[in-house]
Amino acid sequence: MTYEVAVRAEAALGEGPTWAADAGLLIWVDILGCRVHTYDPVSGRRTVRTTEQHVGAAKPRTGGGLVLNLRDGIGLVDPDGTFRALHRDPVPGRRANDAAVAPDGSLWAGTMRYDEAPGGGTLSRVTGDGTVTTVLDDVAVSNGTGWSPDGRLMYYVDSPTRRVDVFDYDAGGGGVSGRRTFVTLEEGAGFPDGLTVDAEGCVWVALWGGSALRRYTPDGTLDRVIGLPVPLVTACAFGGAGLTDLYVTTARAGLNAPHPLAGSVLVVPGAGEGLRQPAFQG
Repeated sequence: MTYEVAVRAEAALGEGPTWAADAGLLIWVDILGCRVHTYDPVSGRRTVRTTEQHVGAAKPRTGGGLVLNLRDGIGLVDPDGTFRALHRDPVPGRRANDAAVAPDGSLWAGTMRYDEAPGGGTLSRVTGDGTVTTVLDDVAVSNGTGWSPDGRLMYYVDSPTRRVDVFDYDAGGGGVSGRRTFVTLEEGAGFPDGLTVDAEGCVWVALWGGSALRRYTPDGTLDRVIGLPVPLVTACAFGGAGLTDLYVTTARAGLNAPHPLAGSVLVVPGAGEGLRQPAFQG
């Protein structure tokens, strides 16, 4: 499998690719650049929306618009472009990071301290009425979150641990339990960052500092590695008409001599079959 360039860019910290199936668009963010991007792979059209603060993730909402995981809380963008705050919780020294929408339509939003101090971040569940429930309160760098095809398992990354953990997910109540290790990355492989789960239940993990994507089978066996030309691989998501193309965000922040493609969005055509991602119900 080989990669292509989907969007040539110089994002400081590209993150959170999400395929909005109804619109046929890829949504992604530059966290430190305070920008939300969209890309139409058919027409090549791109849009950019600037936010007033660092934005960790942007996800589609039912009925149109976006939900944003922002430095100071959760925001909503209506279909006409109007912004409004859903929940505010500013904490000095802390910002939003990756987020994902659960099968029940709730947003699972991660945070971290700018200095990445252990225990300074959280993972919270946010519902459409603005109710926020802290699920994990002892996180360093909250990152990839995803669910198995049957919705019974939730995978989660706190990057400095070098682990991808798995929980039992209660679809009825929206809770998690039974945390255990799914895989641990060896020294020198980089750190697990964003992830996505495909239609076979395999977990694709982006490797920050590892110049690669890895695919693990449901029993935790490594069965595929896709090397990439940039070291800071941040996240991945399936998209395109058949959900067969794997889009990959990258970063260039902190690199002394970044590769020309660092900060671009790459794509691996025909990488597999993805799952349709739910929209935020709110």
